[in-house]
Amino acid sequence: MTGKERISRQLKRQSVDRIGVYEAFWEDTQEKWAAQGHVGLNENLDEHFGFDISICSPFNLVADIDFVPQVLDETEDTILKLDGNGAKLRRHKKHSSTPEHVGFTVTDRESWEAYKPLLVPDERRIDFEGYARAKEAADKAGRFFCWAGVNVFECMHPITGHENMLIGMADDPEWLEDMIKTYSDLTLGLQEILFAREGQPDGIWYWEDMGFKERPFFSPRMYKELIFPAHQRTIAFAHERGMPVIMHSCGYVEPLLPGMVEAGIDCLQVLEVKAGMDLIKIYKDWGDRLSLMGGIDVRTLYSNDKKIIDAELEKKIPIVKQNNGFILHSDHSIPYTVDYDTYRYFIKKGLELGTY
Repeated sequence: MTGKERISRQLKRQSVDRIGVYEAFWEDTQEKWAAQGHVGLNENLDEHFGFDISICSPFNLVADIDFVPQVLDETEDTILKLDGNGAKLRRHKKHSSTPEHVGFTVTDRESWEAYKPLLVPDERRIDFEGYARAKEAADKAGRFFCWAGVNVFECMHPITGHENMLIGMADDPEWLEDMIKTYSDLTLGLQEILFAREGQPDGIWYWEDMGFKERPFFSPRMYKELIFPAHQRTIAFAHERGMPVIMHSCGYVEPLLPGMVEAGIDCLQVLEVKAGMDLIKIYKDWGDRLSLMGGIDVRTLYSNDKKIIDAELEKKIPIVKQNNGFILHSDHSIPYTVDYDTYRYFIKKGLELGTY
């Protein structure tokens, strides 16, 4: 059974030979493993580890695509830049991390109006060649190929910051509705252009980080009123064309799951344990309607201790594999603190437990 066949069936919770497997890595993880001679610096890790899925993120959704980022401040360890969203972001230079949000030009409806006209479908926003290469490589290897990109919540915070956006959800929901429609129009317009020229993927992968530790960023009511209509629309676009939808969401999003399932997601990824997500509970509550990817505590891999990893996998996989809808993945990306041999062992043990 190929990865494409396996994942296609798993997203429908149909019988397979074994659970699927996929993973994400921080850039400095591959750099460390390459320096140690385990992988090539630019090697495709999907091929190296025999994953069942490949993804490609070919869209540039920055508002002003002609803006050249400006360096505002630089130290030995960090660099602060102003980008085409009017956002000032400070990034670490020596390792991969989430950038510090220093400031934003778009803070309300009035300042948004200056950027909105820029956010229209434009072929320059699409990496046609990169998508075509990735699709061809995945097809040749028999992997399930996903177009990947952000949905509306993840579209908005790069231009407003979380604080301005979340306050706007409460104080000026009509402004948020306008941003949400603008970004969903942009995403679907670009998808139409890309898929008409280079062909459809096997599935759609949306990043949509809607939670933090033990709480979503907003209430289920706000989700249903503001975010849900765009999720329903973008997912329906995929389903009407025969493409299932995997939605990634870091943080604690369990209270949002009724709305997300109603919106039509086929698979939830990544079920972050340290944020409060419980893979077994969510499987018991939703496993008949939803495939799951992740939920294996990446902190057990930090230990580089096989016994600790065994305990985590043995506790979860025999249960969550039962409906054929579980795909092996950590509950976050793999950092450089995880040894190469540890990760290899994690896959080997996980697939042993996940074979039917």
